[in-house]
Amino acid sequence: MTLTLELARRLVDASLAKSVALGLKPVAVAVLDARGCLKCFAAQEGTSLMRGEIAQGKAYGALALGMGSRAIFKRVQEQPFFIDAVNTLARGAMIPVPGGVLIRDASRELLGAVGVSGDTSDNDELCALAGIEAIGLHSDTG
Repeated sequence: MTLTLELARRLVDASLAKSVALGLKPVAVAVLDARGCLKCFAAQEGTSLMRGEIAQGKAYGALALGMGSRAIFKRVQEQPFFIDAVNTLARGAMIPVPGGVLIRDASRELLGAVGVSGDTSDNDELCALAGIEAIGLHSDTG
């Protein structure tokens, strides 16, 4: 299975719908394929300037380390020098806070990642999880 553009669009739409349903601040949603290439992106009206880049950074970090950004956040607490070194190698592209979730199929094959940014990290992650669930795939927050 691959993460098609149609699936990525539906994931983005469902993530945005969850944000509206929860009454969150405006969010940006970025879906990356397994190669780390941007597959789909959208931002609600009113998002701040860097939200798109932050959403992509959450998804990119999840792909780069093979774990959801919640797990990366935990590693930052335990091994800050390691995460800093990896982020240096990644030219600062990783955002190590919750809201970046790996997307897997039923056999646990990695299909890509979604990153959401705009509200609290926990709420961003809820939107990412809702998007993945809406397209019938499996999430991996770490």
